Amino acid sequence: MSQPDMSGWATGRLLSTAARLAEHAWDAHLARWDLNHASFAVLHLLSGAPRSQRELAQAMQVEDQTMSRVLERLERHGHVGRARSTTDRRRVEVSLTPEGRTALTEAAADDAAEALLGEAAGDLPALRAQLIGMIGDLSARRWAPPD
Repeated sequence: MSQPDMSGWATGRLLSTAARLAEHAWDAHLARWDLNHASFAVLHLLSGAPRSQRELAQAMQVEDQTMSRVLERLERHGHVGRARSTTDRRRVEVSLTPEGRTALTEAAADDAAEALLGEAAGDLPALRAQLIGMIGDLSARRWAPPD
């Protein structure tokens, strides 16, 4: 398949196309463990300690309902468990199961993302630095408290 001439594409279109293609490649890798990009990130967040659904949603910068769907899928595949907090019955703690920890470790082994995407990126460290800056700036704007 020949590549289209992308020199006239808007930057936003280039970025969203690259992000979508990178996401598809990463999701194809993660599918071996019944994971996708969102569920992998949640497992990573839980690797330190259990968290509430709301804490996970805030950390991932998504709505609570979106996080609920991600957690339902992870729980269905045995990667996480949910239980009421012993100190606050309104709070549901989400924790990583041994199966979830194994999936996280295996899916991330050998710098899988870098191996998958690194060749396409060229200067991967420079791209990572730019993406970190971009995410930080855009995230601050998106989640800034209203005036």
